[in-house]
Amino acid sequence: MALQFIGIDPNTGDGESPTVWVDQEKNELVFQGWKPGPELEAECAAFEVPGHAKGIPDHEAVIRIPARMVATIREACDAVERSDMA
Repeated sequence: MALQFIGIDPNTGDGESPTVWVDQEKNELVFQGWKPGPELEAECAAFEVPGHAKGIPDHEAVIRIPARMVATIREACDAVERSDMA
């Protein structure tokens, strides 16, 4: 796996480190974030949209990323698009 570090939460402190990477081999964004509380996870699991059943599959997870990281996420999107064009 060829991970490219993009950025970390600018307000990072001890034990608080939401992070964004790009997996260059798979052209995927990789996020590290906070685990949600049971209420948020249940709310996400209750959503049913076309093509997606209710619930969260065992191989998936809900994470929280602070809005202050939008610029970092945009940078990761740009990086994955550039690697997709290469």
